[in-house]
Amino acid sequence: MTPHLLLVEDEEAISLPLRDRLVRNGYTVDVAMDGHTALDLATTAVYQLILLDIQLPGKSGLDVCRDLRQRGIQTPILMLTAFGETTDKVLGLKLGADDYLAKPFDNAELLARIEALLRRAAPAPSTILAIGPIRIDLRAATVQLNGQPVTLSAREFQVLAYFAARPGVLVTREELLTEVWGYDPQMSTRTVDVHIGWLRQKLEQDPKNPTLFVTRIGLGYQFVPPVKAV
Repeated sequence: MTPHLLLVEDEEAISLPLRDRLVRNGYTVDVAMDGHTALDLATTAVYQLILLDIQLPGKSGLDVCRDLRQRGIQTPILMLTAFGETTDKVLGLKLGADDYLAKPFDNAELLARIEALLRRAAPAPSTILAIGPIRIDLRAATVQLNGQPVTLSAREFQVLAYFAARPGVLVTREELLTEVWGYDPQMSTRTVDVHIGWLRQKLEQDPKNPTLFVTRIGLGYQFVPPVKAV
């Protein structure tokens, strides 16, 4: 998704070239020329970042920042301050701004700060895997089947998580021994088959006729997630 930015700057000599540069760098940009318009836009549209000048007609950037935070809007805000105005920088950060940049600024630095704020605001990858009736919490190392907790050993959980991250992929015993157990894949051992059997007992509807952990004779195993009904 193309990041949508709100640029709040009342000087056209700054806002128009800056908007064009941001668009050339892959952003969608709305421009507000005063504080009241900025507040209206920021509370009615969804933005990934707000570039907010402090000196604005009608309502200052500091007031806009304060009002947005008081309304619970947590969109990252990069304040644009006059060079040397330390008081404005400190007050802006106290009011909820995430970063500041003094004018005149280098365009490369501005782009770098925007990228950094967008990365920081990006949602963390989900640690929950939902596979049919199975719910795997990778962070808590817990598993539920049809909403009920399933007790797995640490190794069983590791094997399940490895398969769940590779739905439909053929996984050999040698790969599991190397990646999950850390063993020499040339070792002769039935430990993989034993653990697959335990997982079937705990997670398959019919362990004797498995549909989740499918054996590919002479090749290995394949984790086949349930097909959702249409």
